[in-house]
Amino acid sequence: MQIEKANKDDISEIIELTRSCARHMISQGIFQWNEHYPSVNVFENDVQLEQLWKMESDGKILGVVVLTEIEDEEYDGVVWLTSNSKNLYIHRLAVHPDHQGKGVARKLLDFSEEYAIDNKYDSIRLDTFSQNKRNQKIYEQRGYVKLEDIFFPKQSEHPFHCYEKLLNV
Repeated sequence: MQIEKANKDDISEIIELTRSCARHMISQGIFQWNEHYPSVNVFENDVQLEQLWKMESDGKILGVVVLTEIEDEEYDGVVWLTSNSKNLYIHRLAVHPDHQGKGVARKLLDFSEEYAIDNKYDSIRLDTFSQNKRNQKIYEQRGYVKLEDIFFPKQSEHPFHCYEKLLNV
């Protein structure tokens, strides 16, 4: 398995992966992603900004993650543990349902954290859906601190919990 930057030729496979994830979550009563998000435009932008990473095995994409320094406007009111200076944001972490439970998400998170340390970020920030208890448990076990809630009205009426993990402070 290898992790490398995704390119525009990967987008259709990544969209199928995230749609499979959305269907899988919906089947479990987790309405985190829908027809509006994540979209082709979102992933095209991620590729253009060179912030979309993919994990492949035998030419098949098993999972993806976005690593960016760009703070989404939804985070404007969040009181983080560190100042807004050198922070890495994780978005759109997704593992195809056929490969969940096999350590792919752990490897993507390991990669993300190593990338953040190597590039001397103060912290890693992310959000996860309040109804996705599995993700919350994973992040908390890895040392992420739960902070406040934000909302993405086009995605859900339920909040998303913000998390931050301190690194080089």
